Amino acid sequence: MRIVPLGGLGEVGRNMAVFELDGKILIVDCGVLFPEEEQPGVDLILPDFSYIEDRLDDVVGLVLTHGHEDHIGAVPYLLRRKPDIPLIGSQLTLALIEAKLQEHRIKPYTLAVKEGDVEDLHPFQCEFVAVNHSIPDALAVFIRTEAGTVLHTGDFKMDQLPLDGRITDLRHFAKLGEEGVDLYMSDSTNAHVPGFTTPEKEIGPVIEQVFGRSERRIIVASFSSHIHRVQQVLDAAEAHGRRVAFVGRSMVRNMGIAAKLGYLNVPEGILIDIKKVDQLPDNEVVLMSTGSQGEPMAALSRMANGDHQVQVGEGDTIILASSLIPGNENSVYRVINGLMKLGADVIHKDNAKVHVSGHASAGELLYTYNILQPKNAMPVHGETRHLIANGKLAEETGVDPDQVLLCEDGSVVDLRGGVARHVGQVECGYVYVDGSSIGEITDSDLKDRRVLGEEGFISVITVVNRQTGQIVSGPDIHARGVAEEDKVFKDIKSKIARALTEAIQDNKEHTTHQLQQIVRRTVGSWVNRKLRRKPMIVPVVVET
Repeated sequence: MRIVPLGGLGEVGRNMAVFELDGKILIVDCGVLFPEEEQPGVDLILPDFSYIEDRLDDVVGLVLTHGHEDHIGAVPYLLRRKPDIPLIGSQLTLALIEAKLQEHRIKPYTLAVKEGDVEDLHPFQCEFVAVNHSIPDALAVFIRTEAGTVLHTGDFKMDQLPLDGRITDLRHFAKLGEEGVDLYMSDSTNAHVPGFTTPEKEIGPVIEQVFGRSERRIIVASFSSHIHRVQQVLDAAEAHGRRVAFVGRSMVRNMGIAAKLGYLNVPEGILIDIKKVDQLPDNEVVLMSTGSQGEPMAALSRMANGDHQVQVGEGDTIILASSLIPGNENSVYRVINGLMKLGADVIHKDNAKVHVSGHASAGELLYTYNILQPKNAMPVHGETRHLIANGKLAEETGVDPDQVLLCEDGSVVDLRGGVARHVGQVECGYVYVDGSSIGEITDSDLKDRRVLGEEGFISVITVVNRQTGQIVSGPDIHARGVAEEDKVFKDIKSKIARALTEAIQDNKEHTTHQLQQIVRRTVGSWVNRKLRRKPMIVPVVVET
């Protein structure tokens, strides 16, 4: 069996793994990665589907371990290529992805499963195991084949007192360990954190305490799929006589689905439309919002900028009830600063226990290794430091160091005779979604955007007569974002004219492109030396 991760190794997001056997393909998860500051203008980052692009007819199914965006967000983009790929997942996971696909006008073929179910997707047999995470209904998947067995955990932790009473099923893990696990693919996000992850239940009293002392509006920001966190907010609001309005399209959609399916218990009469909150006193209002990661277009960021219908003011309490995704720190702190400037009291993970992780820490991972005793380990879902930490845990519990595979996106791993080997690499780059374009933006384009944003832009327009070698018009120089006024470029104009004239007179066969490069070099070296800047230079040479 061949295993090729197309995302999620070396990054927190874009999770996708491809399993191949006898010409058939099974996919586990298909998520997105959210852009960082050095990727300006990008909306989402997708896995690179090119490895399986011309083999989609061979896909027997796409297993979705749970409903977070970093595991299901790229499904619409895959199903655009082949809409009838079967989607296999739990009831809530499928409901969330179906709502998302409806926006893309795709009606999927789905198969709902629950813990304990076994589905035959020949040549793969998939058995599903209950795991606890920060979203209900998460599943691990045990894949049986003639070539060997694989346990893929998805995201999980071992909360022993979960709000919904659904724990990670270690008895089921033990049975699989007795059967034999040839390859263990385990969540690595918290592998570097010692001990055990704090139970979700401990958040409730903190939220209650904040509600008890708040005298005006309360705005809670969280992931739009964190149903357990929203449940605790609803419970606290009911206890303190407040009404709750959901803010943000994804929050409204996801909580509607969760309530309809029974995963969210909504007290009678507690919800109110966002348009009607102004009719209530401030001390009776709670807003449950998206934007906990500082996303520019999310509700909380727009509140901080003052361009949202909800105007944050003196005495309002803001609770950021989520972790910081690596790379989002600056964006989040920018939002916190903006809210505090408006007079709000901001409660976040640095000053109160308003968030616990959804991922297993080192102590929990050690338990799973000891229970399963896998022959081979391949840490997944995490940055390089997380994968390495997880690999060390595997070694400490007795996995042969030669059988601990520290891979990256595009690594090719073959499982044969109970032994996993890294045998090659396939191309696996970032695919950027930018507005309506998918995969058209390149790293070079992003570099240009960063240069424009950081260094500015200079255009140089010159009209030349190739026959005489004389400058007919210009050079006209226009700068944007360079800080200096255009008159500072007066000194360089004569140098550009001289360089062009000499070039044409020396060789009348110069192409227009070559003449433009001469202008670029002349201006670039002068600006670098004189202004200590490296702006984008766009030379235009027109011939008469």
